[in-house]
Amino acid sequence: MTETIASSQLAVSPPHSWRIPDTHFEEVLKHPWYRAVVELTDVFHFATVDFWRQRGVRAMYLPITTGSVSSPMGLGSDSSPVKVSVEGVPTYLADSMQFLLEYGCRLAEGGCYYVMPSFRGEAMDERHLCQFFHSEAEIVGDLDDVKTVVQDYLRHLARALLEHCPDTVRDAAGGTGHLTALAEDDVFTSLTFRDAVKLLGDDPRYVTEVAPGSRCLTHAGEREIMARLGEFTWVTHHDLLSVPFYQATAQDDPGAARNGDLLFGIGETVGCGERHATADAVREALRLHQVEESEYAWYLRMRELRPLRTSGFGLGVERFLLWALRHDDIRDLPLLLRINGQQVNP
Repeated sequence: MTETIASSQLAVSPPHSWRIPDTHFEEVLKHPWYRAVVELTDVFHFATVDFWRQRGVRAMYLPITTGSVSSPMGLGSDSSPVKVSVEGVPTYLADSMQFLLEYGCRLAEGGCYYVMPSFRGEAMDERHLCQFFHSEAEIVGDLDDVKTVVQDYLRHLARALLEHCPDTVRDAAGGTGHLTALAEDDVFTSLTFRDAVKLLGDDPRYVTEVAPGSRCLTHAGEREIMARLGEFTWVTHHDLLSVPFYQATAQDDPGAARNGDLLFGIGETVGCGERHATADAVREALRLHQVEESEYAWYLRMRELRPLRTSGFGLGVERFLLWALRHDDIRDLPLLLRINGQQVNP
Protein backbone atom coordinates (compact mmCIF):
# COMPACT_ATOMS: atom_id res chain seq x y z
CA MET A 1 0.00 0.00 0.00
CA THR A 2 1.33 3.45 -0.90
CA GLU A 3 2.41 5.39 2.16
CA THR A 4 2.09 9.14 2.43
CA ILE A 5 5.20 11.22 3.02
CA ALA A 6 5.39 13.86 5.72
CA SER A 7 4.66 17.34 4.36
CA SER A 8 7.97 18.63 5.75
CA GLN A 9 9.81 16.30 3.37
CA LEU A 10 8.04 17.54 0.24
CA ALA A 11 8.86 20.44 -2.05
CA VAL A 12 5.14 21.18 -2.38
CA SER A 13 2.50 20.31 0.21
CA PRO A 14 -1.12 21.38 0.71
CA PRO A 15 -1.98 24.41 2.89
CA HIS A 16 -5.19 22.77 4.26
CA SER A 17 -7.00 25.99 3.43
CA TRP A 18 -10.38 24.18 3.33
CA ARG A 19 -10.39 24.63 7.10
CA ILE A 20 -11.35 28.29 6.54
CA PRO A 21 -13.83 28.09 3.66
CA ASP A 22 -14.35 31.86 3.25
CA THR A 23 -10.68 32.49 2.43
CA HIS A 24 -9.89 29.20 0.71
CA PHE A 25 -10.02 30.75 -2.77
CA GLU A 26 -7.41 33.32 -1.77
CA GLU A 27 -4.97 30.59 -0.77
CA VAL A 28 -5.67 28.73 -4.02
CA LEU A 29 -4.64 31.78 -6.03
CA LYS A 30 -1.15 31.90 -4.51
CA HIS A 31 -0.24 28.38 -3.44
CA PRO A 32 1.85 26.01 -5.64
CA TRP A 33 -0.11 22.96 -4.42
CA TYR A 34 -3.17 24.09 -6.34
CA ARG A 35 -1.15 24.86 -9.45
CA ALA A 36 -0.03 21.23 -9.26
CA VAL A 37 -3.64 20.08 -8.90
CA VAL A 38 -4.62 22.10 -11.99
CA GLU A 39 -1.77 20.60 -14.02
CA LEU A 40 -2.58 17.02 -13.01
CA THR A 41 -6.27 17.57 -13.67
CA ASP A 42 -5.51 18.81 -17.17
CA VAL A 43 -3.30 15.82 -17.94
CA PHE A 44 -5.95 13.50 -16.52
CA HIS A 45 -8.60 15.02 -18.76
CA PHE A 46 -6.80 14.91 -22.10
CA ALA A 47 -5.46 11.43 -21.31
CA THR A 48 -9.03 10.28 -20.66
CA VAL A 49 -10.22 11.69 -23.99
CA ASP A 50 -7.26 10.12 -25.78
CA PHE A 51 -7.86 6.71 -24.18
CA TRP A 52 -11.50 6.49 -25.18
CA ARG A 53 -10.95 7.92 -28.65
CA GLN A 54 -8.41 5.18 -29.34
CA ARG A 55 -11.07 2.59 -28.42
CA GLY A 56 -13.93 4.10 -30.39
CA VAL A 57 -15.91 4.94 -27.23
CA ARG A 58 -18.12 8.02 -27.62
CA ALA A 59 -18.22 11.05 -25.32
CA MET A 60 -21.68 12.01 -24.05
CA TYR A 61 -22.91 15.35 -22.69
CA LEU A 62 -25.60 14.72 -20.09
CA PRO A 63 -27.74 16.79 -17.70
CA ILE A 64 -26.93 17.08 -14.00
CA THR A 65 -30.55 16.67 -12.88
CA THR A 66 -32.40 13.38 -12.74
CA GLY A 67 -35.56 11.76 -11.46
CA SER A 68 -33.84 8.36 -11.31
CA VAL A 69 -30.96 8.39 -8.86
CA SER A 70 -28.53 5.50 -9.05
CA SER A 71 -28.37 5.30 -5.24
CA PRO A 72 -32.08 5.09 -4.41
CA MET A 73 -33.28 4.77 -0.87
CA GLY A 74 -33.51 1.05 -0.26
CA LEU A 75 -31.27 -1.95 0.30
CA GLY A 76 -27.85 -1.52 -1.26
CA SER A 77 -27.80 2.29 -1.07
CA ASP A 78 -24.44 3.66 0.00
CA SER A 79 -25.08 7.40 -0.22
CA SER A 80 -27.82 10.00 0.09
CA PRO A 81 -29.18 11.72 -3.04
CA VAL A 82 -29.38 15.52 -3.15
CA LYS A 83 -32.97 16.65 -3.70
CA VAL A 84 -33.65 20.11 -5.15
CA SER A 85 -36.54 22.05 -6.62
CA VAL A 86 -36.33 23.55 -10.12
CA GLU A 87 -39.17 25.97 -10.87
CA GLY A 88 -41.28 24.14 -8.29
CA VAL A 89 -40.57 20.67 -9.68
CA PRO A 90 -38.82 18.24 -7.28
CA THR A 91 -35.77 16.58 -8.80
CA TYR A 92 -32.31 15.34 -7.84
CA LEU A 93 -28.79 16.42 -8.65
CA ALA A 94 -26.96 13.55 -10.29
CA ASP A 95 -25.14 11.15 -7.98
CA SER A 96 -24.11 9.42 -11.21
CA MET A 97 -25.48 9.34 -14.73
CA GLN A 98 -24.65 5.68 -15.18
CA PHE A 99 -28.25 4.93 -16.23
CA LEU A 100 -27.91 7.36 -19.12
CA LEU A 101 -24.61 5.80 -20.13
CA GLU A 102 -26.53 2.51 -20.37
CA TYR A 103 -28.99 4.39 -22.57
CA GLY A 104 -26.04 5.70 -24.59
CA CYS A 105 -24.74 2.20 -25.25
CA ARG A 106 -27.89 1.62 -27.25
CA LEU A 107 -26.91 4.59 -29.42
CA ALA A 108 -23.12 4.13 -29.55
CA GLU A 109 -22.37 0.44 -29.81
CA GLY A 110 -18.70 0.93 -28.93
CA GLY A 111 -19.70 2.35 -25.55
CA CYS A 112 -19.78 5.85 -24.09
CA TYR A 113 -18.20 7.90 -21.32
CA TYR A 114 -18.14 11.27 -19.58
CA VAL A 115 -16.30 13.23 -16.90
CA MET A 116 -18.87 15.23 -14.94
CA PRO A 117 -19.76 16.31 -11.39
CA SER A 118 -21.56 14.09 -8.91
CA PHE A 119 -23.48 15.24 -5.86
CA ARG A 120 -23.82 13.42 -2.54
CA GLY A 121 -25.83 14.25 0.56
CA GLU A 122 -23.20 13.20 3.10
CA ALA A 123 -20.95 15.62 4.98
CA MET A 124 -17.45 16.31 3.70
CA ASP A 125 -14.60 14.47 5.44
CA GLU A 126 -11.08 13.29 4.64
CA ARG A 127 -12.38 10.61 2.24
CA HIS A 128 -15.56 12.22 0.85
CA LEU A 129 -16.58 15.41 -0.93
CA CYS A 130 -20.11 16.76 -1.21
CA GLN A 131 -19.45 17.45 -4.88
CA PHE A 132 -16.78 15.57 -6.80
CA PHE A 133 -15.94 14.54 -10.34
CA HIS A 134 -16.69 11.14 -11.81
CA SER A 135 -14.97 9.59 -14.80
CA GLU A 136 -17.55 7.02 -15.85
CA ALA A 137 -17.97 4.72 -18.82
CA GLU A 138 -20.28 1.95 -20.00
CA ILE A 139 -19.39 -0.74 -22.52
CA VAL A 140 -21.14 -3.69 -24.11
CA GLY A 141 -19.73 -6.68 -22.24
CA ASP A 142 -19.55 -8.41 -18.88
CA LEU A 143 -17.79 -7.87 -15.56
CA ASP A 144 -14.48 -9.33 -16.73
CA ASP A 145 -14.53 -7.07 -19.78
CA VAL A 146 -15.02 -3.90 -17.76
CA LYS A 147 -12.37 -4.87 -15.19
CA THR A 148 -9.86 -5.22 -18.02
CA VAL A 149 -10.84 -1.82 -19.42
CA VAL A 150 -10.41 -0.18 -16.00
CA GLN A 151 -6.92 -1.63 -15.65
CA ASP A 152 -5.92 -0.46 -19.13
CA TYR A 153 -7.33 3.00 -18.39
CA LEU A 154 -5.39 3.35 -15.14
CA ARG A 155 -2.16 2.29 -16.84
CA HIS A 156 -2.83 4.87 -19.55
CA LEU A 157 -3.36 7.61 -16.95
CA ALA A 158 -0.16 6.71 -15.11
CA ARG A 159 1.86 6.83 -18.36
CA ALA A 160 0.36 10.23 -19.21
CA LEU A 161 1.37 11.67 -15.84
CA LEU A 162 4.87 10.27 -16.22
CA GLU A 163 5.19 11.75 -19.70
CA HIS A 164 3.68 15.18 -19.14
CA CYS A 165 4.22 16.19 -15.50
CA PRO A 166 6.76 13.94 -13.71
CA ASP A 167 8.49 16.86 -11.97
CA THR A 168 5.20 18.19 -10.62
CA VAL A 169 4.28 14.78 -9.23
CA ARG A 170 7.77 14.34 -7.77
CA ASP A 171 7.62 17.70 -5.98
CA ALA A 172 4.19 17.04 -4.48
CA ALA A 173 4.37 13.27 -3.93
CA GLY A 174 8.06 12.74 -3.18
CA GLY A 175 8.63 10.47 -6.17
CA THR A 176 7.12 8.81 -9.21
CA GLY A 177 7.79 5.16 -8.44
CA HIS A 178 4.09 4.50 -7.78
CA LEU A 179 3.24 5.77 -11.26
CA THR A 180 5.97 3.65 -12.85
CA ALA A 181 4.76 0.53 -11.04
CA LEU A 182 1.21 1.02 -12.27
CA ALA A 183 2.33 1.86 -15.80
CA GLU A 184 4.78 -1.01 -16.23
CA ASP A 185 4.02 -3.83 -13.78
CA ASP A 186 1.17 -6.29 -13.31
CA VAL A 187 -0.03 -4.75 -10.05
CA PHE A 188 -3.62 -5.99 -10.04
CA THR A 189 -4.95 -8.80 -7.88
CA SER A 190 -8.50 -9.93 -7.17
CA LEU A 191 -10.57 -11.84 -4.65
CA THR A 192 -14.26 -12.24 -3.97
CA PHE A 193 -15.96 -10.44 -1.12
CA ARG A 194 -16.56 -13.75 0.65
CA ASP A 195 -12.86 -14.61 0.39
CA ALA A 196 -12.05 -11.14 1.70
CA VAL A 197 -14.28 -11.76 4.72
CA LYS A 198 -12.50 -15.06 5.37
CA LEU A 199 -9.10 -13.40 4.99
CA LEU A 200 -10.12 -10.78 7.56
CA GLY A 201 -11.53 -13.38 9.92
CA ASP A 202 -14.95 -11.71 9.75
CA ASP A 203 -13.52 -9.22 12.24
CA PRO A 204 -16.11 -6.49 13.03
CA ARG A 205 -13.35 -3.90 12.76
CA TYR A 206 -13.09 -4.81 9.09
CA VAL A 207 -16.50 -6.18 8.09
CA THR A 208 -19.84 -4.69 9.06
CA GLU A 209 -23.41 -5.85 8.48
CA VAL A 210 -25.57 -2.89 7.49
CA ALA A 211 -28.70 -5.06 7.17
CA PRO A 212 -29.42 -8.79 7.36
CA GLY A 213 -27.56 -10.44 4.50
CA SER A 214 -25.90 -7.15 3.60
CA ARG A 215 -22.25 -6.86 4.60
CA CYS A 216 -19.55 -4.45 3.51
CA LEU A 217 -15.94 -3.68 4.25
CA THR A 218 -15.13 -0.84 6.60
CA HIS A 219 -12.45 1.67 5.69
CA ALA A 220 -10.14 -0.22 8.06
CA GLY A 221 -11.06 -3.42 6.22
CA GLU A 222 -10.12 -1.89 2.87
CA ARG A 223 -6.78 -0.77 4.25
CA GLU A 224 -6.13 -4.18 5.76
CA ILE A 225 -6.84 -5.88 2.42
CA MET A 226 -4.37 -3.55 0.69
CA ALA A 227 -1.79 -4.10 3.41
CA ARG A 228 -2.01 -7.87 2.95
CA LEU A 229 -2.46 -8.15 -0.80
CA GLY A 230 -1.07 -4.89 -2.10
CA GLU A 231 -2.58 -1.82 -3.69
CA PHE A 232 -4.80 -2.33 -6.71
CA THR A 233 -6.83 -5.17 -5.28
CA TRP A 234 -10.25 -5.95 -6.71
CA VAL A 235 -12.93 -7.10 -4.29
CA THR A 236 -15.67 -8.66 -6.41
CA HIS A 237 -19.04 -10.38 -6.03
CA HIS A 238 -20.34 -8.48 -3.03
CA ASP A 239 -23.43 -9.57 -1.12
CA LEU A 240 -26.34 -8.93 -3.49
CA LEU A 241 -28.29 -6.78 -1.03
CA SER A 242 -25.25 -4.65 -0.19
CA VAL A 243 -25.15 -3.12 -3.69
CA PRO A 244 -27.82 -1.19 -5.63
CA PHE A 245 -30.48 -3.03 -7.60
CA TYR A 246 -28.92 -2.45 -11.01
CA GLN A 247 -25.95 -4.74 -10.37
CA ALA A 248 -26.52 -8.10 -12.06
CA THR A 249 -26.85 -11.29 -10.03
CA ALA A 250 -24.09 -13.87 -10.25
CA GLN A 251 -25.46 -16.86 -12.16
CA ASP A 252 -23.61 -19.41 -10.03
CA ASP A 253 -24.40 -17.67 -6.74
CA PRO A 254 -27.78 -15.92 -6.39
CA GLY A 255 -26.62 -14.29 -3.16
CA ALA A 256 -23.81 -12.37 -4.86
CA ALA A 257 -23.63 -9.56 -7.40
CA ARG A 258 -21.58 -9.27 -10.59
CA ASN A 259 -19.72 -6.21 -9.35
CA GLY A 260 -16.31 -5.15 -8.14
CA ASP A 261 -14.55 -2.39 -6.20
CA LEU A 262 -10.91 -1.60 -6.92
CA LEU A 263 -8.98 -0.61 -3.82
CA PHE A 264 -5.98 1.71 -4.06
CA GLY A 265 -4.87 4.95 -2.49
CA ILE A 266 -7.30 5.77 0.33
CA GLY A 267 -9.47 2.72 -0.43
CA GLU A 268 -12.27 2.15 -2.92
CA THR A 269 -11.46 4.37 -5.90
CA VAL A 270 -13.22 2.53 -8.73
CA GLY A 271 -16.60 0.83 -8.56
CA CYS A 272 -17.80 -1.32 -11.45
CA GLY A 273 -20.49 -3.80 -12.30
CA GLU A 274 -22.41 -5.78 -14.85
CA ARG A 275 -26.03 -4.74 -15.48
CA HIS A 276 -29.20 -6.76 -15.85
CA ALA A 277 -29.87 -7.42 -19.53
CA THR A 278 -33.66 -7.78 -19.38
CA ALA A 279 -36.62 -5.94 -17.89
CA ASP A 280 -37.74 -9.02 -15.96
CA ALA A 281 -34.35 -9.26 -14.24
CA VAL A 282 -34.55 -5.59 -13.24
CA ARG A 283 -38.09 -6.06 -11.87
CA GLU A 284 -36.92 -8.90 -9.66
CA ALA A 285 -33.96 -6.83 -8.45
CA LEU A 286 -36.21 -3.87 -7.62
CA ARG A 287 -38.44 -6.18 -5.62
CA LEU A 288 -35.53 -7.68 -3.68
CA HIS A 289 -34.08 -4.25 -2.94
CA GLN A 290 -37.45 -2.82 -1.89
CA VAL A 291 -37.34 -0.02 -4.47
CA GLU A 292 -40.54 1.24 -6.12
CA GLU A 293 -40.77 0.02 -9.70
CA SER A 294 -42.69 3.12 -10.80
CA GLU A 295 -39.63 5.32 -10.23
CA TYR A 296 -37.67 3.31 -12.82
CA ALA A 297 -40.39 2.64 -15.40
CA TRP A 298 -38.34 4.18 -18.21
CA TYR A 299 -35.33 2.02 -17.24
CA LEU A 300 -37.50 -1.07 -17.55
CA ARG A 301 -39.00 0.13 -20.83
CA MET A 302 -35.52 0.66 -22.28
CA ARG A 303 -34.78 -3.02 -21.76
CA GLU A 304 -38.11 -4.06 -23.25
CA LEU A 305 -37.23 -2.08 -26.37
CA ARG A 306 -33.56 -3.01 -26.47
CA PRO A 307 -32.28 -5.82 -24.19
CA LEU A 308 -28.51 -5.52 -23.92
CA ARG A 309 -25.77 -6.75 -21.60
CA THR A 310 -23.59 -3.82 -20.55
CA SER A 311 -21.09 -3.18 -17.80
CA GLY A 312 -19.65 0.07 -16.51
CA PHE A 313 -17.47 1.77 -13.96
CA GLY A 314 -16.98 5.02 -12.11
CA LEU A 315 -13.58 6.39 -11.11
CA GLY A 316 -13.49 9.15 -8.51
CA VAL A 317 -11.25 11.74 -10.17
CA GLU A 318 -10.18 13.38 -6.92
CA ARG A 319 -9.47 10.00 -5.35
CA PHE A 320 -7.24 9.08 -8.30
CA LEU A 321 -5.40 12.40 -8.06
CA LEU A 322 -5.04 11.88 -4.32
CA TRP A 323 -3.27 8.59 -5.04
CA ALA A 324 -1.08 10.21 -7.71
CA LEU A 325 -0.06 12.88 -5.18
CA ARG A 326 0.41 10.27 -2.42
CA HIS A 327 -1.85 12.28 -0.16
CA ASP A 328 -4.58 11.13 2.22
CA ASP A 329 -7.08 13.99 2.67
CA ILE A 330 -9.42 14.62 -0.25
CA ARG A 331 -10.47 18.00 1.11
CA ASP A 332 -7.12 19.34 -0.14
CA LEU A 333 -8.11 18.76 -3.80
CA PRO A 334 -11.03 21.11 -4.68
CA LEU A 335 -10.13 24.50 -6.13
CA LEU A 336 -13.57 25.72 -5.08
CA LEU A 337 -15.26 24.33 -1.99
CA ARG A 338 -18.84 23.14 -1.99
CA ILE A 339 -20.15 22.15 1.43
CA ASN A 340 -23.68 20.83 1.97
CA GLY A 341 -25.74 23.25 4.04
CA GLN A 342 -23.27 26.08 3.68
CA GLN A 343 -22.92 28.89 1.13
CA VAL A 344 -19.29 29.24 0.05
CA ASN A 345 -18.16 31.83 -2.49
CA PRO A 346 -16.96 32.04 -5.17
